[in-house]
Amino acid sequence: MNRLTFAFLLAACLCGALSSSAQSDADMKAMMAYANPGPIHQMLAKSVGTWKGDITTWMQPGAPPMTTAGETTNQMILGGRYLQSKNTGNFMGMPFEGIGVIGYDNAKKVFVNSWIDNMGTGMMYLTGTWDAATKSITFTGTMVDPTAGGDVKVKEVMKMVDDNTQILEMYSITGGKEFKNMEIKYTRK
Repeated sequence: MNRLTFAFLLAACLCGALSSSAQSDADMKAMMAYANPGPIHQMLAKSVGTWKGDITTWMQPGAPPMTTAGETTNQMILGGRYLQSKNTGNFMGMPFEGIGVIGYDNAKKVFVNSWIDNMGTGMMYLTGTWDAATKSITFTGTMVDPTAGGDVKVKEVMKMVDDNTQILEMYSITGGKEFKNMEIKYTRK
């Protein structure tokens, strides 16, 4: 099915669903509230631009850290609904690229976060909540660990230090214990 056919079918389904006599004003309001970006999406938009990333990685607890640098370019996509991050750099002597998408689900009242990169073939998916006191989003979810043969729990904390500085901390969770395996300090270019 080509894109035009798919778009037409989707539009026809939506129009049929929205024009149904069972559709109430409350349903329409709920759909509009779900569809429209709001103040939280505007907060995400403050991250638009190009950022330098100073990356520290720990391969295992107690191991000496490895450091490298990268670059991230953020833009809002799909009418201001999602923040897309394109990341480049080097990791263990190999070129690295990754794409992250962060949004806020108006219906579920949670942040959503997905990540893909050229170091694997899986996708990381996380959900999170905002903490105004620390100006941070704490995400939890899973990612594939090929050495474990399946999904493992992960946590990320994204701190909005100020308009030009952000810190991302990533933790793996094994046996109920957290291990900080990465920290990226982003500075706006």
